[in-house]
Amino acid sequence: QILTYLDGVVKVEESDLKRRVGFLYPVLSHNLSVLINGTQEHDSGQYMCTVNVADDSSSTGKNVGVINLTVLVPPAAPACRLQGSPAVGGNVTLSCASRKGKPLPAYQWQRAAPAAQVFFPPMQDRARGTLKLTNLSLDMSGVYVCAAENRAGSATCNVTLEV
Repeated sequence: QILTYLDGVVKVEESDLKRRVGFLYPVLSHNLSVLINGTQEHDSGQYMCTVNVADDSSSTGKNVGVINLTVLVPPAAPACRLQGSPAVGGNVTLSCASRKGKPLPAYQWQRAAPAAQVFFPPMQDRARGTLKLTNLSLDMSGVYVCAAENRAGSATCNVTLEV
């Protein structure tokens, strides 16, 4: 149990939620919505509300509500890397990875202005965060920006390619 109301007294049980949980409205308002402040990823899980009314046998089996909570986490700032030989005619792979994010982030590479460019598969792998540049030429030099994105937010990093 996390939170109880019994005989007019609200009690918060000792847990990680102790300082962050409470009823949203006064209990006697008949709305037993619960508020969790400062949600954290580990607050995700299944929550159950049980209401027991003294001397009420008609609500047996109908007094439990269940809800699943998934706390979304924006991607952490990703790390960008360049692998390969950045010489004319060479090939390089730019990679981008974020250590955090729920759901898992998708990645989008683009080349920054003044020679802005957006990339698509098969050059770019949005799930792995890679961008493969082949048969390099001098005009492919520039700043390449990777955005790690999910429903909770986004974060970017960049790498400079000098051919």
